[in-house]
Amino acid sequence: MVKTVNLMVFPVGPLPCGGMNDASALLAAYDDQLRSDAETPSAIAVTRLGPLRLVTFARGRGFVTYRDLGGADAQEIHRLVGEAVRHYQADPAITHVEWKSRGHDLAPGLHEALLAHGFEPDPPESIMIGEAQLLVADVPLPEGVTMRTIREPQEVARMCAMQAEVFGDLDPDPMTQSLLERLARDDGMSLWIAEADGEVITAGRLEPVAGTTFAGIWGGATRPAWRGKGIYRALTAARAHEALALGKTLIHSDSTDFSRPILEASGMVKVSTTTPYNWQRRTARGVTP
Repeated sequence: MVKTVNLMVFPVGPLPCGGMNDASALLAAYDDQLRSDAETPSAIAVTRLGPLRLVTFARGRGFVTYRDLGGADAQEIHRLVGEAVRHYQADPAITHVEWKSRGHDLAPGLHEALLAHGFEPDPPESIMIGEAQLLVADVPLPEGVTMRTIREPQEVARMCAMQAEVFGDLDPDPMTQSLLERLARDDGMSLWIAEADGEVITAGRLEPVAGTTFAGIWGGATRPAWRGKGIYRALTAARAHEALALGKTLIHSDSTDFSRPILEASGMVKVSTTTPYNWQRRTARGVTP
C-alpha cells in the first residue's frame, strides 16, 4: 500500500521580474525583497553600521547582513568588520555571531578581513529560488510513512533531536527552545515531520516572509536509511503547497549539496552561493559555548 500526499496546484501569476527560470530575475527579487528587515523578523535589536545591519537575536546570537557593501574597498571592509566585532564584544550577552556573505556581492578583501578578526567559514551553500507552483506535486510516500505538521513541545523536541543527529550538532535544546518561542509568537512558521514506526525520519520548516512574495524552506533533514525514497521531495511539495495557500509565490532556500539536486529537479534555480562565517566569544578559559 502506498500513501500519497495529495496536493492541489494553485494558479499564480508570472514573476513580476522575469521568467520562472531566469536566474538574474530571481536573484534580483531575492536581493530586493529579502535583504532587508524582512530577513530578520525575530530580531531583538538592529544597529546600522554603514551598509551593515548588526542584528541581535535571543540567546546571545548576533547576525551581520546587508543589501550590499556600498562599493566599499578592501580597506573600508576591513574597518567595517573590525567595528562590527567590537560592537558585539561590547555586549557580554553575545556569545556567537554569524556574518552571512553572498557569492555575488562585490566584496574585495572580505574573506581575509573576516579571518583576521576571528571568524571561521562554514562550507558554502547554494541559494536556491523558484516558483512555488513548480514544487507542488502528488508525491507517493513509502508504505508506513506519514507526514504532518506539529506544534506540541514534545514533538518539536523530537524533531530537533533528529535534525541535530543528522547535522552532527551536539545539543538540540537551543533550537528546540527557539522554535517553541516562535510558535508562541505565531509568526507564520510551520513545522513538518515524516514518521515511520513512531520515529521521526524527515523534518523541515516553512517560513513565510511578511511583506514579500517569498517563503523559505529550512531545516530539511532525512535520516540516512530513508534517503532516496522520495520523502524529502514530498516534504518540499507539502511546504510549497502551504506557501501557495498563504499567497507566497516564490520559494527560497540555502541548500547543501544533498538537497540542491532535489530542488533543481523540482524546477528551482541556483542563483548564487552563501557562506556563513562564525565568530565566538573567547574567554580566559577558551571559547564560550
